Amino acid sequence: MIALFTALLCARALAAGNLAVADGQPQGERFVCTAVPAGADLSCPVDTDNRVQSASPQEDEFRSTIVQLRETVLQQRGTIASQQGTIKELNSKLSRCEAAAQDARDSKWRGGARRKDFGKNTMGDLPRDPVETIEQLGKTMQGLKDRLENLEQQLHANASGAPFPNELRDLLKRRLGDLESQLLRRVAELEEEKTQLYNETIAHRQHTENTLNSLLERITELERSNSAFKSPEDFKVSLPLRTNYLYGRIKKSLPEMYAFTMCMWLKSSASPGIGTPFSYGVPGQANEIVLIEWGNNPIELLVNDKVAQLPLSVGDGRWHHICITWTTRDGFWEAYQDGERLGTGENLAPWHPIKPGGVIILGQEQDIVGGRFDATQAFVGELSHFNMWDRVLRPTDISGMANCSAYMPGNVVPWIDANVEVFGGATKAALEICEDRLFDS
Repeated sequence: MIALFTALLCARALAAGNLAVADGQPQGERFVCTAVPAGADLSCPVDTDNRVQSASPQEDEFRSTIVQLRETVLQQRGTIASQQGTIKELNSKLSRCEAAAQDARDSKWRGGARRKDFGKNTMGDLPRDPVETIEQLGKTMQGLKDRLENLEQQLHANASGAPFPNELRDLLKRRLGDLESQLLRRVAELEEEKTQLYNETIAHRQHTENTLNSLLERITELERSNSAFKSPEDFKVSLPLRTNYLYGRIKKSLPEMYAFTMCMWLKSSASPGIGTPFSYGVPGQANEIVLIEWGNNPIELLVNDKVAQLPLSVGDGRWHHICITWTTRDGFWEAYQDGERLGTGENLAPWHPIKPGGVIILGQEQDIVGGRFDATQAFVGELSHFNMWDRVLRPTDISGMANCSAYMPGNVVPWIDANVEVFGGATKAALEICEDRLFDS
């Protein structure tokens, strides 16, 4: 473009030379046009011997036009350099977004735990929270769009009136479209991970609440069962008077059984007879299982109101461990005192299953289920560790409990504080049976 205007200037100068010849100047004088390099003085050289001492108005106009064109070219170069810087910046942003997308794909859950770099900052200043990240990505996107619009407006408002290069505009639009697609995918991934995190948080919270509730229930149960005793089983029931209103009651009932073992520690010096340490009554049969020493009679075991006399002697005022086993097969029974088997027998209610759903009373004999007690049959003394099993225990198991070398809670009725209620003035007190037994002996 500069060469074009230089040619025009020289043509104008030649025309002026011809006019000078026509006005009477010598025929041998003429102007010589020379190409002017970029950055050199754009004015045409004038011979010092030329009689024309000052430039014409047309030459000044051409010179001014050339200077303006040169300034326009320099401005276009600066604009292009600025646009190249913007393109580099957009490429850098796009590279960061692509790195963020790759990090997001690599930051999936591994083994049920999220990677620590899930919230990695990919735009230089993005927060870790998914909601804030989405908002920040939207702001970044809008800022890039605004910058592109400002660049187009500035270029359209340029004094030269040169249009924004189509290749550059298309490149920026493509880059911006790719960036927008990356951001939208990132937003979708964040939304999906946010939903998964929310669901997992709900499930974890529910699991935690269930665990806490179970622990609280267990603690409450232990507090209730432990009461004031060192252990739930280390207590005794005291029945100091022969009345019809002092007794203890087991909260649990018995299932249907075809065999059982019943063991307890008891201490009594009542006379005549220690009374009824234990009775189990069911609807229609108040004497389903009874252990009783009444008057001058020996200790008796009743099963379905059938009677067997036991060779036991426990009325000396000391602690004794007694166990009774029974099976419906031939009505076979065994009687143990302090770990030693003292007697056996059979034909005690043979082939009769123990009925379920009855009431277990400590210290009284039942005439009706759970009541109508007779003071003359009441137990006077103390008892502890009443346990029942739905099978016949081995002699070694019974011996281990009697000499305090083993502890076996009943699988049907275990002796724990929470299972025993007392009424009518009967009391519960702490007891470590093995230590108390050694003190008695």
